[in-house]
Amino acid sequence: MDQPLVSVIMGVYNQMDVDMMLTAVNSILNQTYENLEFLIWDDGSCKEAASQVAALEKLDSRIRVKLCDTNNGLAFCLNECILRAKGKYIARMDADDFSLPTRIEKQVEFLEEHPEFAWCGTNAELFDESGVWGKRPYPEVPVKSDYLKFSPFVHPSVVFRADIFNEHRGYLAVEETLRCEDYEIFMHLMKRGLQGYNLQEYLFRYRETKDSYRKRKAKYRINEAKTRYKLYKDNKMLFPIGWMYVLRPIVACIIPPAFIEFIKRSEGVFNKTYEERPAEVVQLNTEPQPEPLAGIAAVHSAFRQPTGHIG
Repeated sequence: MDQPLVSVIMGVYNQMDVDMMLTAVNSILNQTYENLEFLIWDDGSCKEAASQVAALEKLDSRIRVKLCDTNNGLAFCLNECILRAKGKYIARMDADDFSLPTRIEKQVEFLEEHPEFAWCGTNAELFDESGVWGKRPYPEVPVKSDYLKFSPFVHPSVVFRADIFNEHRGYLAVEETLRCEDYEIFMHLMKRGLQGYNLQEYLFRYRETKDSYRKRKAKYRINEAKTRYKLYKDNKMLFPIGWMYVLRPIVACIIPPAFIEFIKRSEGVFNKTYEERPAEVVQLNTEPQPEPLAGIAAVHSAFRQPTGHIG
């Protein structure tokens, strides 16, 4: 039986680290599942960064790049990619993460065999510039209560059935959902009566650095609180304890980022029960970068390995 087409979608904004972006892109190009198209939307990056994104089309005929003149946010980017997607399935990817080689193959196989699920994610290993430092498991079949603390899915690890967007909206592209697009889309789909699943395998590596805990400004945390309130109200989750989680992002504004980092890292290290993997490829390249096209091709040649593993 022919493999169904998978449309991988990725939004990029001012990604100046070419090595990092190429690691992510090549992790898709080196998938064991080859019947895919890769849609990359540049969301109004500066001229230099946009030229690096445009050059990605030279790597593989499956890549299609769209450059946008204005910055509209991730939700807008993903919606535009969904409109252009041709696949039966839509797979997410981010420009600073890494998909292990069998990720898409195993997700498509699961969705083909389990029509009762509308999307499928995976567990995640956590890594930074030093390599893999921990792991984060997720509930196999998330229920409503799993949405209270955080999103029960690693957003860039997910594969959706494309037809769930045919007659319904995709991501909610409004100011309140900036930085929490993933949380909103999963709860929106849940409200529609759709169910997601997490493969209990570590098929995705999610970049989580010290800077990750400093990225979210107060205005984004306030917007997250507004989004949580609306979602909990729509899903009848405000009582008895939903209010606590509505206020959680506001409380986080007064907690030092270093303390949040300590808690998060403690959780990740606690969950890590395997031997540390080497991290040669995720280390940053400190050599001077060549011109965009030449640099893309050179690094692509070095990274294009049969296994697609980071280490």
